[in-house]
Amino acid sequence: MTDSADNNFDLVILGGGSGGYACALRAVQLDLKVAVIEKDKLGGTCLHTGCIPTKALLHAAEVADAARDSAAVGVKTTFDGIDMKGVNGFKETVVSRLYRGLQGMIKGAGITVYEGEGKLVGTDTVEVGGQRVTGKNVVLATGSYARTLPGLEIGGRVITSEQALELYEVPQSVVIIGGSVIGVEFASVWKSFGADVTIVEALPTLVPLEDPTLSKQLERAFRKRKIAFKTASRFTGVEHHDDRVTVSLESGDTLDADLVLVAVGRGPRSEGFGFEDQGVTVDRGWVPTNERLATNVPGIYAVGDLVPGLQLAHRGFAHGIFVAEEIAGLKPMPVIDSGIPRVTYCDPEIASVGLTEPQAREKYGEVDTYEYNLGGNGRSQILQTAGLVKLVREKDGPIVGVHMVGARFGEQVGEASLIVNWEAFPEDVAQFVHAHPTQNEALGEASLALAGKPLHAHA
Repeated sequence: MTDSADNNFDLVILGGGSGGYACALRAVQLDLKVAVIEKDKLGGTCLHTGCIPTKALLHAAEVADAARDSAAVGVKTTFDGIDMKGVNGFKETVVSRLYRGLQGMIKGAGITVYEGEGKLVGTDTVEVGGQRVTGKNVVLATGSYARTLPGLEIGGRVITSEQALELYEVPQSVVIIGGSVIGVEFASVWKSFGADVTIVEALPTLVPLEDPTLSKQLERAFRKRKIAFKTASRFTGVEHHDDRVTVSLESGDTLDADLVLVAVGRGPRSEGFGFEDQGVTVDRGWVPTNERLATNVPGIYAVGDLVPGLQLAHRGFAHGIFVAEEIAGLKPMPVIDSGIPRVTYCDPEIASVGLTEPQAREKYGEVDTYEYNLGGNGRSQILQTAGLVKLVREKDGPIVGVHMVGARFGEQVGEASLIVNWEAFPEDVAQFVHAHPTQNEALGEASLALAGKPLHAHA
């Protein structure tokens, strides 16, 4: 089809997930003419097969645990089991409501959406459905896919997180290959729903990218919940049977289960989009950028899971906003991965921002740390959760890492992010009054203690 003025834009975005749609919305605010090309649904993995639906399942799991354990607080209930049709209905209601809202925002902002699979056919041109759409700038926002391992073919009783979200019955037993975020979240859900769960993780700890203290705390909590796990264990093979699947490990051990969930992370979705044909550097599937999120080709940017680093929806949002402002000439501050908050929504929740203790020691040499145990936090005791808040500071300097574990602690990561990103000293945080009784108070207590004036904590 011949190009027309209608197909010329200031900004063409290939992909309508977290990074792509955030970029589009911010760009329109800055008076740029924007097109988004999306082959599936706006919102991408996060809204439809990732963050939102998994957290809906986790909420259902929390309700199940509350019903099962209510006698501990003097409430009489009966727990009759999990209705997966009802759980999925709840999940789909949440997703569809948010999806309609996003569609309304995109339409209201006047963003042109092309439905179909786009391909980069020029350094300023994307082809979709026989049309050529040109932009003064192009943003690559094609996201990621669920990885697997060599010899671990997806199909039958071997599934990824995407198929796990569509199950209409609770499996009796599951082996989860991978003990990072996706693996421990699904382990938590299925255990609460009544399944027997075993996690297999090749590295020495669960959630291996987190501070070692959090890994130990999570492992302790999972043992208490009777979630089995084998760390420093490598998968070697899988054998399918009519009614089960058998997983073989490097140690010679075998594990039988109804299902195997492959949760070994997500890979960049870059193949088949014509990136390399137009000179864009692609490294093992990733599209590397500089700190301004520019690729090696002038006028082409990349955002979100396509760019090496943390794979988080809110990183995608931040990338999208940054690129829109960069193109508009606002010279925004770069998005630094170490300053991005991270939350794992298993029970107990893990929330962190900044450097782990080993990372801080490598960077600064001397550091000070403090761990505030939630045994001293009134609200945590009411919620019957164990855990801690750990602060890591440069010796005589600012707090460079905050690491938390406990029920609902994902909601406390906002203040933690401000502490780290504003380079606050413990004394700075200690002077602010934290409401009592709240779990947020634990951040204040930890800061008081690290500042040398503990209140509800030992020095």
